[in-house]
Amino acid sequence: MLETAGQIPIDFQEESTITDSNRKGDLAEYYAVTWLWDNGYEVFVNAGCTGPIDMVAVKNGKTILIDVKTRLHDPRFPKAKRSRGGTRTKAQKEMGVVILAFDPDTRKLWWVDHKE
Repeated sequence: MLETAGQIPIDFQEESTITDSNRKGDLAEYYAVTWLWDNGYEVFVNAGCTGPIDMVAVKNGKTILIDVKTRLHDPRFPKAKRSRGGTRTKAQKEMGVVILAFDPDTRKLWWVDHKE
């Protein structure tokens, strides 16, 4: 369906796919912010596009430094809930950064259980 907004034609498609990795990360972060809000957190996002954290969340006086990672299903383990990608750097570990994982297929988020 083709509609217009002012003078700019907009093509609304039934299904859209995001292929640019930066856009995938943006989408994951927007979902993370709303998910955190829904779970009672105040959220402060990084104003830049670099750095060891994507956002800071605060709830009940506790501050959490968060890096949002899009998790890709590992085809080597089709029946397992394992995924690849999203490990913390040494600096992130030292800072206590936690990873909030995002599944782009289901658009679900979860806290990663850091074993190190």
